[in-house]
Amino acid sequence: MGSLLRSEEMTLCQLFLQSEAAYTCVSELGELGLVQFRDLNPDFNAFQRKFVNEIRRCEEMERKLRFLEKEIKKDGIPMLDTGDNPDAPAPREMIDLEATFEKLENEMKEVNANSEALKKNYLELTELKHILRKTQTFFEEAEFHNRQAMHDPYLGEETVGLLGEEAQQRGRGLRLGFVAGVILREKLPAFERMLWRACRGNVFLRQAEIDKPMEDPVSGDQVLKSVFIIFFQGDQLKSRVRKICEGFRATLYPCPETPSERREMSLGVMTRIEDLNTVLGQTGDHRHRVLVAAAKNIKVWFIKVRKIKAIYHTLNMFNLDVTQKCLIAECWCPCADLDRIQQALQRGTERSGSSVPSILNRMSTKQEPPTYNRNNKLTKGFQNLVDAYGVASYREINPAPFTIITFPFLFAVMFGDMGHGLIMFLFALWMVVREKQLQAKKIDNEIWTTFFGGRYIILLMGAFSMYTGFIYNDIFSKSLNLFGCQWHASNNEYTQAVLDHGKLFQLNPNGSYYGSPYPLGLDPIWSVAVNKIAFTNSLKMKTSIILGVSQMFFGVSLSLLNHRYFKNPLNIFCEFIPQVIFLFCMFGYLCILVFHKWVNYTSAEAGTAPSLLIGAINMFLFHYPVPKDGQVGVSDGQKGFQGFLVVVAVLCVPWMLFAKPFLLRYQQRYGQKRRKFDVLLGDINGESEVAFASPHTRYTETDIQFKHQHLSVNSGDLINHSDPEAEVTHHNDVGGSHHVEEEEEKVFDFPEVMINQSIHTIEYCLGCISHTASYLRLWALSLAHAQLSEVLWTMVMRIGLGFSGFVAPFAIVIIFAGWACMTVVILVLMEGLSAFLHALRLHWVEFQSKFYKGEGYMFQPFSFEDILDHGGEEK
Repeated sequence: MGSLLRSEEMTLCQLFLQSEAAYTCVSELGELGLVQFRDLNPDFNAFQRKFVNEIRRCEEMERKLRFLEKEIKKDGIPMLDTGDNPDAPAPREMIDLEATFEKLENEMKEVNANSEALKKNYLELTELKHILRKTQTFFEEAEFHNRQAMHDPYLGEETVGLLGEEAQQRGRGLRLGFVAGVILREKLPAFERMLWRACRGNVFLRQAEIDKPMEDPVSGDQVLKSVFIIFFQGDQLKSRVRKICEGFRATLYPCPETPSERREMSLGVMTRIEDLNTVLGQTGDHRHRVLVAAAKNIKVWFIKVRKIKAIYHTLNMFNLDVTQKCLIAECWCPCADLDRIQQALQRGTERSGSSVPSILNRMSTKQEPPTYNRNNKLTKGFQNLVDAYGVASYREINPAPFTIITFPFLFAVMFGDMGHGLIMFLFALWMVVREKQLQAKKIDNEIWTTFFGGRYIILLMGAFSMYTGFIYNDIFSKSLNLFGCQWHASNNEYTQAVLDHGKLFQLNPNGSYYGSPYPLGLDPIWSVAVNKIAFTNSLKMKTSIILGVSQMFFGVSLSLLNHRYFKNPLNIFCEFIPQVIFLFCMFGYLCILVFHKWVNYTSAEAGTAPSLLIGAINMFLFHYPVPKDGQVGVSDGQKGFQGFLVVVAVLCVPWMLFAKPFLLRYQQRYGQKRRKFDVLLGDINGESEVAFASPHTRYTETDIQFKHQHLSVNSGDLINHSDPEAEVTHHNDVGGSHHVEEEEEKVFDFPEVMINQSIHTIEYCLGCISHTASYLRLWALSLAHAQLSEVLWTMVMRIGLGFSGFVAPFAIVIIFAGWACMTVVILVLMEGLSAFLHALRLHWVEFQSKFYKGEGYMFQPFSFEDILDHGGEEK
């Protein structure tokens, strides 16, 4: 709980790494994932940095691996993923990897080129085969038509031209030419129209479809084609026809005129097709063997290359010292993990074979450290909800531990139904139980990723929904009588004659109520009562106010922990105390009245109880009218106490508004400004040092001992500076030069402080009123969810239960399926999303605004695990 309550204590460190050991040390730190490096070369672009050539080589290797991956996926070969996480290879191994990838790429390109040429040749031969078959059919039909015309005089007369036999005799000396080819089927209608218009109807086109689709050798797509043959007369028409075919990208093939030559060519084509099939099969087998061998290692290769690239990206953030033999880096790291970082640096130094140890030097800085919250599988989802609003300031109270309970509980208040909660709980439980198998599948669907990432949130929301549903005694809009109803109908008052003459009867609580409440939750009698909504509205409305005010009180109380931790007693006196008093006088007293009304008024006195809403209005108006007959009025003592609370609440406003600015002004004017870090600004062991601590930094004695000391990773001991006048220095954000950090005195600006305090005071005072009203959404959404569930049961499921006879089973099954689908889609998914968003708003605005600033920035360590999860993208 301690590590979750506040972010980890961070420190800025300086690393001195020998050039030959820098690569292996950064590799070890990447495996550890606890160091966030700062860029010491912000003025240099990506092409001016030292290791730009190595990064280019890594990008080229990634390109080759992506090419191989694409080819593997194209062939549908599964890529072996053993889950291994190999170490980053040594720099000298890059040459072997480059040679391996170059060989595979060239081999694949050669295989692809040969395969494409073979497929293109195979396509041409296949098209020629179809042309020879189809044209043979055309010519046979024409020959058959001529023979029939010779034996049938009527057909002969139809063939005589307008000029008679003389024109036929002159035309016998002319011969028709023809061209044959293949064209895409979708282009054929336009092709035919163009031929008709360009040749003015002086050509004759015959076409036939090729039944089987053919594979495009370039794209690999299946295309539909048709065979055509065009008859024409004269060279001019021949040239025009060829140009049109070229324009429509039709492929023309030579076609012999005589049947014998066509048969001979067809036999030759079939022989060549068989040979090509054999060669294509061998080429495909060779390609498959190469890709299968690559698929076994491609995942590991990707990991190695991305690790190398990440290391060189990180090394580009470092600076070289004047001797060009040492790399200097600055990084943020958790104080609790300094020993682990030292050990990682020691392992890296030993792996590199360097005899010079790497040095880790802890520094002081003006900069705000990053926020680092350690999380596990359960807390990570809730931490993401908090971080979506804003990352916590350094060492600020973290709302995530409290959100683990309050978020699913407020969700359940709005979503309370045992049945719907059970559906949600079982779905989340399935994801939790099978999380390893589901993670191994690496499903990249965005909706599924969202659900799976929040599986523990859904699990708790479902569990809490079952609990609140049990309190509401609501399961799919029905109630359970587990402990026995505490209401009964008197036999003396409700005789059979009375029951026969009416449908609705009012139970008198004085005679029909046993006197003891239902042991847990709502009495099931309310599920059949006409005034159920009026009763549950009153109960849930008051409960919402109590829960809301309690959570706001808790939020204000957490601000006290922040003020005490950062040692701001002025904020405690000028903000926390008046805020608590104001909230109690306004709404804490209202909650006390709610409990007073619940406890002190029995069922017999319920009609005489005062109205809380009217009483709250009269309290602020200082107006107390005379109560009606039978109504309980406000006593004189209560009037005075309520007036006192209103006056105190009003006085808290100027307290919050003016006290802090004027006290700060008084301290600044009379030289009484509080010095929080006198120990750090004084002389330590006779050394004059310059240090700075941010307002959110809390220094301990251990911090002071670590100041200005460097750690040798070989010995593991603290070694003091050899130079007694050495100063703590670090690289600035502009260049690589060293400079001594000096504390800058911030000028006190009273108008700015006054305006800032006015904004916070107005926001808090108005927020207390609006936020209390905002918590009424707990009641509103709970009512809406219960009514939707009841409507769905009444309008759908009850119809199925009303059937009788042999139709009843079939009707119930069909209607139950529809009711179940609408329950899951509407009541679980849509209503669940609505309640989720409202609970999120209550935490972000109503709860966290009382104590949470969220002005920090995330700790983003150099981690191979994160880089590989994000596909190699550098942060």
